[in-house]
Amino acid sequence: MPDDACNLQPRWNDSRLRTGRRQQGARMKQNLAYWIPTGLFCALFVMGGIGHLFRLEPQLEGMQTLGYPLYVMTILGVAKLLGVAALLMPGQPLLKEWAYAGFTFDLLGASASHSLNGDPLPAILIPLAVLGLGAASYFQRPASRRLTNAAAEATP
Repeated sequence: MPDDACNLQPRWNDSRLRTGRRQQGARMKQNLAYWIPTGLFCALFVMGGIGHLFRLEPQLEGMQTLGYPLYVMTILGVAKLLGVAALLMPGQPLLKEWAYAGFTFDLLGASASHSLNGDPLPAILIPLAVLGLGAASYFQRPASRRLTNAAAEATP
C-alpha cells in the first residue's frame, strides 16, 4: 500500500478551497443583505394590506383621521398584497420594478398626507423609514431580480 493512500488530504490546492469558501461567504452575506430588509418590508406590507382589506381598527382610524373614503382601504389592501406577491415571486423583474414604484408612491403619499394633516412628526417619519427599508431591499437585489439584467439577457 503506497504511503499516500492513507493521506486523507484533498487532492486540490488548499487555496482553491479557501477561495471557494470566501466566495460562498460573500454570497451568503449578499443574500442576507437582500432578504432581511425584503422580508421585513414585505411583512409590514402584508400586515398593512390585511388591515386595509379587513378594515382593522388602526387602519380604519387612520383613514378616517386623514379624511379618505373607506373604499380606498380595499384598493390599498389589494394593491399591497399584490405588490408583496410580485416582490417574492421568482422572475418577473419588470413587475418587481412596478411593485417597488407602487410602494414608493404609497409611502410618500402616506408621509405627505400625515404632514398636510398636521399630524405629529413620528406619523410623518415612519412611512419614510419604511421607504428606507424598501430602498435597502431594492438596491441589494441580486442580478437575477433586476430589470437591467433581464433586458440584457433578452437582447440577441
